[in-house]
Amino acid sequence: MIPGGGQPNMQQLLQQAQKMQQDLANAQEELGRTEVEGQSGGGLVKATVTGSGELRALVIDPKAVDPEDTETLADLVVAAVQAANENAQALQQQKLGPLAQGLGGGSGSGIPGLPF
Repeated sequence: MIPGGGQPNMQQLLQQAQKMQQDLANAQEELGRTEVEGQSGGGLVKATVTGSGELRALVIDPKAVDPEDTETLADLVVAAVQAANENAQALQQQKLGPLAQGLGGGSGSGIPGLPF
């Protein structure tokens, strides 16, 4: 028989929840500092975003610049930013996924406000 009628120790649960909240905050802070890159056009355009998805840098090789065809350049920029954001989302999954499961998120339900 479990002492206390099998009821969970509320103090212990509260401490676990506070630790998980702190771990989540630390992981989010780390994501904000970590930079990932995406590229398009075989490296003609490179975008750098933080792990939280903030665009930090955009590098365009002069070979990608054709004044007669700005549409292709725009497409390359969009593709590079999308690739960088996909890499950021993968990093978020890696860093925050285990924490989301620890908070009861499990697969598919995620944490409100987070993109997974």
